[in-house]
Amino acid sequence: MRHVLLYLALSVSLAACEGDNSVRITTTSSNDDQGAGVLKVIDALQCPDSLGVLTRKGLVAAGGTSCVYGGPKGADVVLHLVKLDGRSVDDVLRDFETRVSADLPQTTAKLATRPNAPKIEPSETTEPTETASVQAPGVDIQARGDNASVRLPGLRIETQGDNASVRIGGINIQAKDGQNTRTETSSVSIDTNDNSTRVRTRAPGAATRMTYILADDQPGDAGWRQVGFEARGPGGGPIVVAVVRSKDRQNGQIFDDAKDLVALNVGR
Repeated sequence: MRHVLLYLALSVSLAACEGDNSVRITTTSSNDDQGAGVLKVIDALQCPDSLGVLTRKGLVAAGGTSCVYGGPKGADVVLHLVKLDGRSVDDVLRDFETRVSADLPQTTAKLATRPNAPKIEPSETTEPTETASVQAPGVDIQARGDNASVRLPGLRIETQGDNASVRIGGINIQAKDGQNTRTETSSVSIDTNDNSTRVRTRAPGAATRMTYILADDQPGDAGWRQVGFEARGPGGGPIVVAVVRSKDRQNGQIFDDAKDLVALNVGR
């Protein structure tokens, strides 16, 4: 686990050293010995009256294809059951990305620009120790040997030896003495520019397991500061997608509970 986390931190420094003007992290972790569970095929959504901080608003749509939840500070979660009907799951997920990104158009535009490169502090030591230091607006990464601290909007990583704590949106990984208590086997891609962040995670395999988060300190026209979705489903579909909109970009509990809604329907 710690080697994956250190690679994640070090990859940011390497991108900046090569002159890339935005911070991008792309890495893959496959440290789940038990493997992911089998996802269920369903024909109608389960929409409980409440789950965690979320409370259902109104009735479930006819046929059990969608339901709407409200959360703290006006947060909104819409649960969808999506049949592929011959479309590829990639096309369906791209459509959801486009739809939720439309709520924060200035964020998408900002992430497409190239700000000043993050400042890199080279290590003065000559010892063969993995060392990285990256500082930029909204970015603070320090790594040395088996210890690392990573701070990005929507992402926090702390490692000390064999102990690790990772939080990326709705993904939470805890490890103690080298043993994982909860893992997600996923590819992770993060773009950040100043206080704007985009996070994608996608698990390998035929089944769909994806998280998408777009966050900004400056709200969009409707007041949203964090939007995104959690999508899961068996190969061939249908997939369950929870679309999340929040006016508080720091409230990870909403994404956690949206993820639990999806898992309630199709499994983890």
